[in-house]
Amino acid sequence: MDKNTQSQLIDKQDLPPTSPPTLSPQASLQAALGLFQTHMRDEGFSINTVKAFASDIRLLGKFLGIGQPVGKIGTKNLNDFMKWIENGRDANISCSPKTYARRVTTLKVFFSWLQKTGVLTDNPSDAVIQHSVRTPLPSLPSDEDIEKALAATTAVYQGSKNEKSDARPHMLLTLLLQTGIKKSEAMAIIPNHIDDSDASEPLLFIRYANPRLRYKERKLYLEPGWIPLFETYLQQYKPTDTLFTCTARNLEYVLSDICEQAGLTKGSLSFENLRWISALRDWNAEVEPDEIRQKLGLSKITWRETKSKLKQLATG
Repeated sequence: MDKNTQSQLIDKQDLPPTSPPTLSPQASLQAALGLFQTHMRDEGFSINTVKAFASDIRLLGKFLGIGQPVGKIGTKNLNDFMKWIENGRDANISCSPKTYARRVTTLKVFFSWLQKTGVLTDNPSDAVIQHSVRTPLPSLPSDEDIEKALAATTAVYQGSKNEKSDARPHMLLTLLLQTGIKKSEAMAIIPNHIDDSDASEPLLFIRYANPRLRYKERKLYLEPGWIPLFETYLQQYKPTDTLFTCTARNLEYVLSDICEQAGLTKGSLSFENLRWISALRDWNAEVEPDEIRQKLGLSKITWRETKSKLKQLATG
């Protein structure tokens, strides 16, 4: 296993299941929703997902009655609900295909949970029609483009007679290519999150201040050759708090400048594109899919679409 492309994610979804909720088929949607929210938080669902799924179940409660017993909800009720969402809810409230698809997913996750925990013997959402809605594939720079970008940042790092050496562009670009971290995660790094005590296996620890996001915390392996670059950056910029001594917008400008220096299309080296490229490189290197998911810090639900897109990007 190539440790340089692996990560370890503190993922509560892989822990043993919690005790079944104290619900019966006669329990109301309102009662089930409260325990479902607890379940989602325990399983490491993102804050936005918890909020969105809870809102969808409340909307189902508005349609059927929030006091409706969960055991009396059938497939026809759910299909009627989705028809109401799509056509009859309110002429002034539109439901995009993406939102429609998410609400179907909410029903399937919610009723699957009720079935798995023994509250229901059958899952009424199994036959609910799922409209597949996917966002377009990202348009990524080619391998040749990445080599041009690396050549440009290497030149800046090495400096010249007329210009001083600047390690930041090369350090940022190589860090994103190796780790696939998000912009917000990059901005939260402090120097001691990088552990080079073992020169053969340096690590980057991704930390979150918000306790609810602790499930996203993970450690990512760095290439040993990256550490001298990191040390040069520390000498040049002398960060006292976070690793990057500028705003997130300024880091975007750094990537934009790299594009210009390398003769690439403006915006092609965005944080999001570099995250995709990092994941795609791992995919093409036949890293285990779940290890890529953990490296990116994705939930198993979010990973489904990401995995599908990586398959298409790898063959396309």
